[in-house]
Amino acid sequence: MTLITLVRHGQTDWNLARRIQGTTDIPLNETGRADARTAAARLSDSVHHTIYASPLLRARETAEIISAELGLGSPALVPEIREREFGEGEGMLVPDYLEKYGDWHAPVPGAETLEEVCERALRGLHRIAREARRRSAPVAESVIVVAHGGVIRSLIDHVSGGTLPRVGDVLANGSVHRFEVSPASVRLLEQSYAL
Repeated sequence: MTLITLVRHGQTDWNLARRIQGTTDIPLNETGRADARTAAARLSDSVHHTIYASPLLRARETAEIISAELGLGSPALVPEIREREFGEGEGMLVPDYLEKYGDWHAPVPGAETLEEVCERALRGLHRIAREARRRSAPVAESVIVVAHGGVIRSLIDHVSGGTLPRVGDVLANGSVHRFEVSPASVRLLEQSYAL
């Protein structure tokens, strides 16, 4: 078993504008850097052994800030936990996207489905957990993984059987979500939508 704490990256200017980032590589803004420091402070109450991140700049920078605060070393990059590819929806303002496509589950040319995002992210979490078990078995490691709202939302939806997050729940930048990952399962242990 591996304890994995998923952290949503800090705020970017596109988050602030409610613009869909997808795989567009947008850096953190100053509020986003503060989000990362706040997340690090929340995580400092537990022992963590290592840190991973999506290769996208906003997640990488968040992980680097958290790592510096907690003394974890450079984050390892995991492509499987990058944000959802939104295809033609990428760069659109959220209200315009919803007006054009209807909802987040609608097919969008060139976009990944939420199911594809979840399958990819699960592969990444299981790979991280395998690496952790190789390093520390039989002792369980606690690992931080900095990812994206769409990835975290798809994982929570999957492990809760579609009951969470509820409609209208916002996964805030810097929010923390704890999972237990074993070879046969992924369980949600705790989540906080807002800081």
